[in-house]
Amino acid sequence: MRNLIIDIGNTNTKFGIFENNQLKKQGVISEISALQQLVAEEKPENIALASVGISGEEVLKTLSVPGKKVELTHKTKLPITNLYQTPETLGKDRLAAVLGAAHLFPKTDCLVIDAGTCITYDFLDAEGNYHGGLIAPGLAMKFKAMHTFTSRLPFLEQPAFVPEISGKTTAQAMQSGVYNGTLAEAEGIIKRYEKQAQNLHIILCGGDATFFETNLKGRIFAIPELVLLGLNSLLIPHA
Repeated sequence: MRNLIIDIGNTNTKFGIFENNQLKKQGVISEISALQQLVAEEKPENIALASVGISGEEVLKTLSVPGKKVELTHKTKLPITNLYQTPETLGKDRLAAVLGAAHLFPKTDCLVIDAGTCITYDFLDAEGNYHGGLIAPGLAMKFKAMHTFTSRLPFLEQPAFVPEISGKTTAQAMQSGVYNGTLAEAEGIIKRYEKQAQNLHIILCGGDATFFETNLKGRIFAIPELVLLGLNSLLIPHA
């Protein structure tokens, strides 16, 4: 079985090619129109897609495969129980990451941390119930907000390392506030979830996952392709 998995985000479109449910190839395309050429070159049998912006249904209409075409929406039949009270507003990337966690760690309490533009925390219990989670500003967003909403604070790039807790210049203080503050936030959230799930698995994905993996303590699994894995699980017959 050869599957094409498509994750259409706000900026880029990521794809993965799975053969017998093993990720063999992945990449990024900048134009949706390039998907037709990708299908022609890779010759997938099935397609699974999630989109946070444009209509995934319209994209699928332009792609021809001999097997299944599945779009992840709030109406899609899932192998988990979605307890989110407004499922139509739930980000498809968040839901796909949770599906990836459920596929990789069945019957396990999981906290999925997706560290991107925003940092999302999503909790899936060992019975397969998705409870929702938290959405917080990401690292780059915090740096941009301090500059945008003040008159004198500069715009800073993200440093390559975690600064000391006590910054001795304004720039160092801002860097410490973002990095050490975000780590303290994440550690506090994890501890609160650990109170209700003692054997909690923490799974990281997103562009800033390496930062959290390096600086957080505990049982951490960094899985950059988690969203692709979650979408592919929709094409697995037993899922």
